[in-house]
Amino acid sequence: MTIIRPDLPGLPETVPARMVNEFTYCPRLFHLEWVQSRFTANDDVEEGLYIHRVVDTQAGDLPDKADAWEGRRATSVWLTSTRLGLTGKIDLVEGDAGGKVVPVDYKKGRPTDDGGAWPSDRVQSLIQALLLRESGYDVSHAEIWYAEVRRRIKITVDDDAIAEIVETLRALWKVAGSEQAPAPLVNSPKCPRCSLVGICLPDETNALAVRARERTALRRVMAPDRHSRPVYVTTQGATVGVRRGRLEVFQDGAVAATFRLIDVSQVCLFGNVSVSTQAVRELMAREAPLLWFTYGGWFCGMAEGLPAKNVELRRAQYSAPPPAATTIAKAMIAGKIHNSRVLLRRNSRGDVAAVVDQLRALVTSARGVETIPSLLGIEGTAARLYFGKFTTMVASAAKVDVSPFDENGRARRPPPDPLNALLSFTYSLLIKDLTTTLHSVGLDPYLGFLHRPRFGRPALSLDLAEEFRPLIAESVVLQLLNNGEVRDSSFVSRAGGCQLQADGRRSVLRAYERRLDHEITHPHFGYRVTYRRALEVQARMLAAHLLGELPTYTPFVTR
Repeated sequence: MTIIRPDLPGLPETVPARMVNEFTYCPRLFHLEWVQSRFTANDDVEEGLYIHRVVDTQAGDLPDKADAWEGRRATSVWLTSTRLGLTGKIDLVEGDAGGKVVPVDYKKGRPTDDGGAWPSDRVQSLIQALLLRESGYDVSHAEIWYAEVRRRIKITVDDDAIAEIVETLRALWKVAGSEQAPAPLVNSPKCPRCSLVGICLPDETNALAVRARERTALRRVMAPDRHSRPVYVTTQGATVGVRRGRLEVFQDGAVAATFRLIDVSQVCLFGNVSVSTQAVRELMAREAPLLWFTYGGWFCGMAEGLPAKNVELRRAQYSAPPPAATTIAKAMIAGKIHNSRVLLRRNSRGDVAAVVDQLRALVTSARGVETIPSLLGIEGTAARLYFGKFTTMVASAAKVDVSPFDENGRARRPPPDPLNALLSFTYSLLIKDLTTTLHSVGLDPYLGFLHRPRFGRPALSLDLAEEFRPLIAESVVLQLLNNGEVRDSSFVSRAGGCQLQADGRRSVLRAYERRLDHEITHPHFGYRVTYRRALEVQARMLAAHLLGELPTYTPFVTR
C-alpha cells in the first residue's frame, strides 16, 4: 500500500484518521479544520463526546502480536505509521477467535437506511484496521457501534477496501497541499447539522458567487446566534475573577455580580477595573476576549488567546492589490451612504427630500470613483449632508438638548455636546465588536482598505463599521433620545468636552446590546438574523472575497 503525499514544507508526516473521516464527509470541512485549524462545537459534537466517554479512558494493554488475544480488549489505543502517513486513536480493540483483532469505532448516530455504515465512518474504521495491520496484527474486519440503535456494523477489510483508502488519501493530500479551501457543497443535506456551517457559510457563499449569472433561491441553513453575551464592568475599583466555573465581579470585597462562564462571550472593562490572572487565563482558554476602555468609553485595547491560524487569509489580506482594495472600499462607502439615506428618510420629522436625493446621487458617485482620495471626498460630503439633518430625527419631547449639535456638527476628541458624546460612545462599542469579530474570523483588524494603517488604529474594523454605523450605532442613539432613556443629567461637561455619567453609560450599554439582539431579514439571503450575527456574516463574506471564493464584496444594506 503506497500513498502519494505531496512533498510540501509545513505538511505533517501523518494525518489523523478522524480528519480522513471529515475529508470523506466534506473536503472543505477537512481543509477548514485540519489545514486552517478552525473548529467549533455544536450539539452533535457534544453528544458524540458524551457517547465516547466510555472508551476515552485508556484501559487494558495492547499485547504483543504473538500473544493470545481471544477475549481481551483495550480502549483508547493510539497508533501511528509514518510509512502510511496515518495516525489515529482506536476507541476499542477486541480479541477475536483465531488470534485476530477487531477495531471497534463508537458513533453517536445510526446506520444508513439500508443498514450499512456511512462512507465517512467506513473510511475511518478501515484506516484503524490498516494501522493495526501495519503494527503486525491480523485484522480481517472492523466494526462500527452506532449508539442510536445500539448495534454493530461489520466492515470487511479486503483489496477493494484498501484501494478505496489509497484513492481517498491521494485526494486528501492534494487538498491538504492547497492554499485555498475547496468550494462549499451545493444544496447538500450535510450542511445544516455541520458544526462549521456558521464559519463555512456554504449557501451564502454559493448564492453570492452565482448571483451575477442567475437568481438563486437560498436555503435557510444559517447557524444560530451564540447564546453567550458580553459582560460590561463599569464600576470603578471593581475586580473581576473566576471561581467554580463562574465569572465574578467584586466590589469592596463582596460579590457584586456573577455569571456562568459559558454565558460570557467577552468582558469589557471601563476605567479603573482590575482583573485577576486566573480570570485572564480562563477567558483566553475559552476564546473570550478581554477589552479595555477608558472611563469615557474610548476603546483602547484587548487581550485574547493565540491568534487565528488562518495564515492564508491574512496573506491574501496583506497582498490585496490597490485596485482590489479600492473596489472593497467603494462598496463599503456606498453601503454606508445608502444606509444613512434610508435612516434619514424613514425617521426625519422635517423636510429632507433634497438631502435624500443628494445622498442617492452620492451612492452612485461612490461606486464610480477610481481613487481612495476621491472616495473620501464623496464620503465627507455625504457625512456633512447627513449630519446636517441628523437632529430632525430626534423627537421634540426628547429629554436631552440636541441643539448644540446643529452648530458643532459631528465633532470628537473630545465630543463637545451630548449628541456627539452618544455617537462617539456607540461608535466605540461597534468598533470593539468588529475588532473581536475580525480577530475570530482570522483577519487582521489593523490593516484596512479605506482607512490608512496607523499605530494602534483598527483600520479594517473602521472600514467594516462604515456600513453598520447608521444601522446600529446611530439607530441606538436615536432610540435613546426618542425613548427618553437618557436626559441632560446623564452627561457632564468640563474643559470643552462632554461625556456620559455612569447611569447614562449603563443606559447606552443596555440599548446597544438590545440593538445587537434585534432580528432583521438579511438583505441578501432572506433569513432572519440578529445584527450581532450579521457582523460576523459580513466579516466572513469579506474573508471569502479575499480568498477568491466570492467575485465581489457586497455591503450590508437595508431596504
